[in-house]
Amino acid sequence: MTTITQSKRQLVWVFDLNKCIGCQTCSVACKMLWPQEDAGTEHMWWMTVNTQPGRGTPRDWETMGGGYNGDGIKLGHIPTDEEFGGGWDYNYDEVLRGGKGRKVHLQKTAGSKTWGMNWDEDEGGGEFPNAYFFYLPRMCNHCTDAACVEACPSGAMFKRESDGLVLRDEDACTGNKQCASACPYKKIYFNEARGVSQHCIGCFPRLEQGVAPACVRQCPGRAAFVGFLDDESSAVHRLVKKHRIALPLHPEFNTTPNVFYVPPLAPAPLREDGSWDENASRIPPETLEGLFGVEVHGALDILRSELDKKRRGKESEVMDELILYQWKDCLGHLTRDPSEIVWKQS
Repeated sequence: MTTITQSKRQLVWVFDLNKCIGCQTCSVACKMLWPQEDAGTEHMWWMTVNTQPGRGTPRDWETMGGGYNGDGIKLGHIPTDEEFGGGWDYNYDEVLRGGKGRKVHLQKTAGSKTWGMNWDEDEGGGEFPNAYFFYLPRMCNHCTDAACVEACPSGAMFKRESDGLVLRDEDACTGNKQCASACPYKKIYFNEARGVSQHCIGCFPRLEQGVAPACVRQCPGRAAFVGFLDDESSAVHRLVKKHRIALPLHPEFNTTPNVFYVPPLAPAPLREDGSWDENASRIPPETLEGLFGVEVHGALDILRSELDKKRRGKESEVMDELILYQWKDCLGHLTRDPSEIVWKQS
């Protein structure tokens, strides 16, 4: 087992779930920059955005185990390729160039996976007229108490001292997959072609040049924030520490994750007579508590109160922070334009 060295500072992300529109721009930006063309990375999506309620990716990841319990590290299930899903092929040649006309139709070819992330999940939950859904971006949490680091038998994984990123020395990785077993968020992938595990690296080559991670920089909805948690001038510090409206996902996994979420509000449900029930939400409270713990109720109360103040024309620092009038305010200290950098070719 590897000893977890604590970092001097911790870089954190905050995602405002009231502004995420599920456009997948963050996912594609990450995919195009990192696990794009190399053999063995076809199934890798280091950043994913899934519909809630939904099974997520890998499928049913929340039930796969990992993290810590009262007795220490808890190993869990290692996701299979089928559980990661997607990547199926279709009989394009037969349909488009086979000369069979309407006798054939487009269908998956033999050997394709039977399931894909986000497949059939955008239906959401609830029943008409009180249906609901929201989107949940997910990436490596770069946890403070990183179970993957402790579980690594080769010492390949470590927390970087300067910013708290969880990284991996791929030359030292032996492909044991203990990291994937220990990660309760199941955001570690295995590269069969190279025999090593891989995961989000926090865009550290960009960070070292003062450039924000691609997932934050490219978000068109201004839903993503990044910065050092101890930097009182950063939006992430205020959202997490001052206003206390940004919460970690599944805190009961006990890894102290460093990706936080502003929980989603929802319209008031309709009663049978067509009137609004202003004291309730379409999203069941137990659904949000299951994701973010009991503190989600206090965070939602603050959000509702601050939103009401803003609607009545009063000042609200919280709402101004979330509205994000200047988009660079979400980047913390990482405001440099990537087009200014001449990247060295390795």
